[in-house]
Amino acid sequence: MSLAGRLAFVTGAGSGIGRATCFGLAKEGAIVVAADKNFIAVQDTVDILPKSTSEHHLPIEVSVENLQDVENALNKTLNIFSRPPVVIVNAAGITRDNFISKLSESDFQQVLDVNLKGTFLILKTFANAMVQGQVQQGSIINIGSVVAKFGNIGQANYCASKAAVDLLTKVSSKEFGRMGIRVNTVLPGMIETQMIKSVPDKVKGKFLEMIPLGRFGQAEEIAQVITFLASDKSSYINGASIEVTGGL
Repeated sequence: MSLAGRLAFVTGAGSGIGRATCFGLAKEGAIVVAADKNFIAVQDTVDILPKSTSEHHLPIEVSVENLQDVENALNKTLNIFSRPPVVIVNAAGITRDNFISKLSESDFQQVLDVNLKGTFLILKTFANAMVQGQVQQGSIINIGSVVAKFGNIGQANYCASKAAVDLLTKVSSKEFGRMGIRVNTVLPGMIETQMIKSVPDKVKGKFLEMIPLGRFGQAEEIAQVITFLASDKSSYINGASIEVTGGL
């Protein structure tokens, strides 16, 4: 599953699934541009990545919901590497949980801005760069969530944003697939990341009862699926939504 020499751009790279993905891609030989709103965290990510080429991994500070930030990140990548990334992973995401009756407009909008608009801006900007750079094969992996399929109490904003990401993937897979760029979604279940720490123990207990494997997943297990989708091993997978949930 070698990704030797391929340039990858990963958002949300400062922690959780994003950081694990950076490590997984770098382990397979990719050069990683690690992007996150928290530059200190993303620098820490880059510091632990294995290096297998003369090109060095690059940390970038970016707010994915800000078009100027996204365009600056692309331009910096092009200036340093003289080519667009051929692997894009949209792992940036936030939660602002509350019951609908108490959910503020601001919290609703923030989640959609980062999770949906951010995915759209990165996807559009970097896919266009691939097309302009005449990339023959590209892979874009968006991170959705299995709760977007059945809903979850207190997460109307999060579920809506992730459901929209899944449909954004399906549309973009049709539009960019003809240009050799595959777009797929990974739908994680309950994964041991910083995000899950805000979930009440009672709620986590109920989810655990519904998981046949009897445990929550690890970020590395999501990263392994992402790495597969980034590689030639998945060359005929396009527009797919792959659940990684332990059977939830």
